[in-house]
Amino acid sequence: MPVDFAPWQQRIYTRAAAALDAGRLGHALLFAGPAQLGKRDVAQRLAQRLLCEQRLPDGEPCGRCRGCHLLEAGTHPDYQFLSFIPNKEGTRLRTEIVIEQIRELSQRMALTPQYGGAQIAIIDPAEAINHAASNALLKTLEEPVSGRYLWLLTAHPARLSATIRSRCQKLEFQLPPADEALAWLRARGHADAAAQEALEAARGHPGLAHEWLQGNGLQLRREVVADLAKLARGDAAAAETAQRWAADDDLGLRLRHAADVALAEAGRLTEPARARSLAEWFDRANQVRDLLRTTVRADLAVVELLLAWSGSGAAARAGGNRG
Repeated sequence: MPVDFAPWQQRIYTRAAAALDAGRLGHALLFAGPAQLGKRDVAQRLAQRLLCEQRLPDGEPCGRCRGCHLLEAGTHPDYQFLSFIPNKEGTRLRTEIVIEQIRELSQRMALTPQYGGAQIAIIDPAEAINHAASNALLKTLEEPVSGRYLWLLTAHPARLSATIRSRCQKLEFQLPPADEALAWLRARGHADAAAQEALEAARGHPGLAHEWLQGNGLQLRREVVADLAKLARGDAAAAETAQRWAADDDLGLRLRHAADVALAEAGRLTEPARARSLAEWFDRANQVRDLLRTTVRADLAVVELLLAWSGSGAAARAGGNRG
């Protein structure tokens, strides 16, 4: 289980642990905030704190007892983790959390904990719970049992029903101050200039910046900026650029970068018409990202998006944006 928390994780964990020890931690918790800020790590550490059989004097889990070992191995009978499961054909993961999963969770939560302590279920990502499953989940939320904990993790709390949100005590994860995020990136071994560039590109999100610095995310952003500039100048064709973008598994990230570039430029413009045009294109780029989860041909949707960029007067200035 993780112990090397980032500062923003440690703050939330410390508060939640104090509430837990004081008996003030709710039956249902909503861990809400941007993706990749460590919500799951905090939730799992709290679960270990609850399920440890020989907690240390400061209340922290020992890491050595039966409960800790079983949790580490993923076989603790009083701990459930729900996420996407394979479809009926076993060919891919579902994109929703379905009612059968929630029914099984509810049945297990109704049982007495096998080791006599708590029983914990974590659902991640909670916004993926479909409508039928949400209705089933409400029954469990509305009938809390002592020693049972149901924790929902989400980067999009607004996608959960208002009724479910109202039944949960909220732990909110927020982006840390820029200096704290930058110090954390440096501590991960990233050079100062690259860390600053990535953090700015990620709009202050250290988790995203770290991921991009570890992989090719930052280089992809530079390529996207260059491609948009060429399209704005008429030096590249939308169809060719779209085919190249759609040729690998990075299309979703390219579209994210493109949307962010447009939004950043819209925020700098003083001409309302151009700013509105870029803001509309930002929305459109995100809509195309959503289409990637459907059967719509990605390359055709991206062609239309890039044609709109090329034909937009607002793109002329943004085409020179360096991200």
